[in-house]
Amino acid sequence: MRESSSCQDRALEREGCVSVKMMTFWLLSLLLIQSWCSRCAEAEIFTSIGQMTDLIFTEKELVQSLKEYIRKEESRLVQIKSWASKLDDLTQTATADPEGYLSHPVNAYKLVKRLNTEWAELESLVLQDPADSFISNMSVQRQFFPDEEDEKGAAKALMRLQDTYKLDSESISKGRLPGVTSNALLSVDDCYDMGKMAYNDHDYYHTVLWMQQALKQLDEGEEAVVSKPDVLDYLSYSVYQMGDLHRAIQLTRRLLAVDPTHQRGGANLRYFERLLGKEMRESNTEQPPVTEAPIELRTYERPVGYLPDRDIYEALCRGEGVKMTTERQKKLFCRYHNGNRNPRLLLAPMKEEDEWDSPRIVRYLDTLSDTEIERIKEISKPQLARATVRDPKSGVLTVANYRVSKSTWLAAEDDPVVARVNQRIEDITGLTVETAELLQVANYGVGGQYEPHYDFSRRDEPEAFKSLGTGNRVATFLNYMSDVEAGGATVFTDFGAVVRPRKGTAVFWYNLFRSGEGDYRTKHAACPVLVGSKWVSNKWLHERGQEFRRPCGLTEVD
Repeated sequence: MRESSSCQDRALEREGCVSVKMMTFWLLSLLLIQSWCSRCAEAEIFTSIGQMTDLIFTEKELVQSLKEYIRKEESRLVQIKSWASKLDDLTQTATADPEGYLSHPVNAYKLVKRLNTEWAELESLVLQDPADSFISNMSVQRQFFPDEEDEKGAAKALMRLQDTYKLDSESISKGRLPGVTSNALLSVDDCYDMGKMAYNDHDYYHTVLWMQQALKQLDEGEEAVVSKPDVLDYLSYSVYQMGDLHRAIQLTRRLLAVDPTHQRGGANLRYFERLLGKEMRESNTEQPPVTEAPIELRTYERPVGYLPDRDIYEALCRGEGVKMTTERQKKLFCRYHNGNRNPRLLLAPMKEEDEWDSPRIVRYLDTLSDTEIERIKEISKPQLARATVRDPKSGVLTVANYRVSKSTWLAAEDDPVVARVNQRIEDITGLTVETAELLQVANYGVGGQYEPHYDFSRRDEPEAFKSLGTGNRVATFLNYMSDVEAGGATVFTDFGAVVRPRKGTAVFWYNLFRSGEGDYRTKHAACPVLVGSKWVSNKWLHERGQEFRRPCGLTEVD
């Protein structure tokens, strides 16, 4: 809101500047003419009407130059006013409900893109003439702006949602997400920038999807800064990289039909046609008919990634492949839980629901009140930073691409609410929190996720928790502090369970058998948030101090 108002004020100031600068420009012009005429008089040129006519044309040229100056100045003011008006409306909508506005991934992406790219373009426009107040404000605010890496991350988040939930580019571009109607749209230039971002990462699969969408919107008549030849240039080459030589030739021919002088397009077409001729000779086949079918989500095979159980994980996030059978459901119950007659739970027992039977996963209702949730969020927000994971080799906390969220750690001494939550976790689980890690609070925004992982350290990771001196992570207690409109489920890839966020509830499971051996069935993941903002807080409880609270079993898998 502040930037928009500043821009409007500057635009009004500049209207006054135009008249001042016009006067200055005109006076300077007259002085130049006067000076030139003085020299003419000395040479007796004024006696010639023919020579005087040169002054007429000189004056005309100055007037044209002055008009051009005015046109450029007014054009700049129109652009600035248009920007100010658009941003004024946008910021009023966004500031009315910031979290609700940013819960839509397209809005979040466009905010990052706008601040990283488009405000910089406006800054360049204003810098063409002195604009000290605006530039000073921009300089102060720029330190808080997202950078190129942030824009790249936001674009990748949209692509992650596209892949996980099998969304076509048009659905995202038009803001049509599952269960959501919105006017959050991506322009031709937005789609082009998405495709270019993927191209620069050699991700030709997503380049094709987004350049195709940019082309479609251009064909529908949408105005854009980017030209159709630019889009076709990237699209045709990326299609070739995907192994579709016939379509690459078709698109390159279309590029040259629009711009016959396009040098790279001409060179590519000759190269593609030579390759096709060679293929046809070697296979002794004729050229197939040219297809006019548009490129869709399933036209090309998505490249294999680094994640071995990617397909299972993403299917569960979409609600597919869930292995909850009627027989299993019969084994699940709900009950009141008093923590083995814990005094604090006798009069107000917890409501406990079974989510899964083996390994046992339970959900507790009303573990956090709305007031407690808001307080935890309030003290966490100023401290949120890119979430870390513990390096299995060194035991040191570090960021990782497979965990995309912001998090912080809260100690009992930070606030009475944190101490109360810790005590409640101990009462419910019967496990001591004296050796537990601090309460971790995490916020998953656009495309936020945590790919399949184990909470405990495996045999080949002996250093993971050595520095803590509290043994392995015996159990996980996960509080859901928000509802999520779409996506954001916790999924267990080994046995096909899906646990969906419900505000104020918590889920609990053991990561280790009673013998201390890891339960490899507990591999789990946080699905990307499609729409909404996911807040969680979790407590990892460790082995030390649990000797009499959870005694060892007689076998390795007790």
